[in-house]
Amino acid sequence: MFTHLSDLDLRLIRVFLAIVDAGGVSSAQATLNVGQSTISTQLATLETRLGYRLCERGRGGFALTPRGEQFVDACRALFAAVETFDSTARNVGRKLVGTLTLGMIGNTPVSANARISEAIARFRERDESVRFSVLVRSPGELEEMLLAGRIHVAIGYFWHRVPSLDYTEIFAEDQLAYCTRTHPLFDRAGHVTLVEAAEHDWAWRSYPLPEAGALAPRSISAVADNMEAVAMLVLSGRHLGYLPEHFAASYVNDGLLAPLNESTMRYRVAFHMVTRADRRGGGRGAHSAKNDIVDAFIEDMARAHRIEMTKRV
Repeated sequence: MFTHLSDLDLRLIRVFLAIVDAGGVSSAQATLNVGQSTISTQLATLETRLGYRLCERGRGGFALTPRGEQFVDACRALFAAVETFDSTARNVGRKLVGTLTLGMIGNTPVSANARISEAIARFRERDESVRFSVLVRSPGELEEMLLAGRIHVAIGYFWHRVPSLDYTEIFAEDQLAYCTRTHPLFDRAGHVTLVEAAEHDWAWRSYPLPEAGALAPRSISAVADNMEAVAMLVLSGRHLGYLPEHFAASYVNDGLLAPLNESTMRYRVAFHMVTRADRRGGGRGAHSAKNDIVDAFIEDMARAHRIEMTKRV
């Protein structure tokens, strides 16, 4: 077991994390630019110094032991702390210093991304030295990451409300029903009635869509959790489906998709910026500084989106 961390220990830990990220000793050779036998020796040395086995490797493949999984988390926390210390030490005197992790869903409208970029530009005008980290995940994953403290701000479509999170609407997008050119309804696209559309199979989202209301179809033969997958199903010619108007525009321009009826088969969904409700609670030191960073970014998002931050749901 470590009695103190040496430079050698830190090098061995970095090798171990490279192995984990690569998915095995052999796969890590290209990343570390050393031979497999050297990597295996370094891993064995680390395990000897720790006094327990970190992973199983061999014909059965690479797999972390339970202790190995815990050690990975500890290692990542260690290097994150070192990075935070390094940034803080280099920027003593700055008002905002640290990291801001932003989680987003994929394929947000161009106009919405422009507003987020505007908020980042505003933030960069502050007296700050903040490292931005941007992740793309599903809505459910973003909420889980917020609750676990792994991200600071989430932006996306959220169909339910977690009591311990704050939701602020920042923009909305229109969803239209589409068919592809090989679908039987394509020749009537633009004039299809709800009754006609109900006779065909639909691709639907795997999560609730309360905004769709009565537009939810009876015959759902496929489900997906993102718009790319819904588009793929619709393009098969075997399903109808709702897609964001901005996302489907290029397919429509190429003649691959057409809206069924823009006036009757459409609904609007709101996108929210989400933060932990307890971020405004008490606290000093690093925790308080992190809250200051989040508060500053939220303020810049509000200005970029021309909204009042009292508009929470």
